Amino acid sequence: MLGSPPASTGLESATPATGSPPTGPAGTATLVGAGDIASCGLTADTDTAALVQGIAGTVFTAGDHAYENGSAAEFAECFDPTWGAFKDRIRPAAGNHDWNTRGAAGYLDYFGDAATNDDGRTWYSYDLGAWHVIVLDSDCGNVRGCGPDSDQGAWLAADLAASSARCSVAIWHHPRFSSGDHGGVATSAPLWAAVADAGVDIVLNGHDHDYERFAPQDAAGAADPDGTREFVVGTGGAALRPFPGAHAANSLVRSSIAHGVLELTLQPSAYLWRFHSTDGTFSDQGSAACH
Repeated sequence: MLGSPPASTGLESATPATGSPPTGPAGTATLVGAGDIASCGLTADTDTAALVQGIAGTVFTAGDHAYENGSAAEFAECFDPTWGAFKDRIRPAAGNHDWNTRGAAGYLDYFGDAATNDDGRTWYSYDLGAWHVIVLDSDCGNVRGCGPDSDQGAWLAADLAASSARCSVAIWHHPRFSSGDHGGVATSAPLWAAVADAGVDIVLNGHDHDYERFAPQDAAGAADPDGTREFVVGTGGAALRPFPGAHAANSLVRSSIAHGVLELTLQPSAYLWRFHSTDGTFSDQGSAACH
């Protein structure tokens, strides 16, 4: 199923579906990746890995790296032969399948310090070019909550307050809003509210095995040109799933026909996005200014 964006409005601008995103000013960085990636019974992760291998920059993952249970064996036998080729530049986020192994041990052993903060917790942040990148864990039951009074919520509030970056992106697994098979996940609401209220520009999610781009939204999910834009990129290699029915409010573009990865060109005061599909059947790209 493939939707097309309406006419461009405000700061958002459409760009042609062919060629490369325009080059940016000095200080530009690249973030590329997807979620829902590797299964030994499937081969699409080989194709998405080839796309990532050809794009220089930091690699994000939006959870569910090695199906079905994120075990050490599944990371070694399913994920490592494909996306493991650029393991040294992956900054991962945990997903529910990663937590199917007790304590997310397979995930944590595989990625090590790249997957945790200084306290060994499964959320952290880093700076990339002029941008601040926040990686969260939306498996709320496994991390003792995602609300403002939880350890993660308190850490997130402090991290947001401490950052002076003009532009920022947050990454976690379960999307707050989605037209896909799982739909929007209510337990992610505190994470969405915190980053939206703080003016974070982009949220990247997986979980639904499709691609979806939303218009900027506020903390309550209402359209807001100064709000936060969500991308669902559960297209890393797991079997794609069709959209079940009516689309979610503020959804602009949806595709469940192609695996692929999202490339973000992070400029000092703006960003460009481009979805690369493995077979060329679908593309989405555009640009917007930071808040």
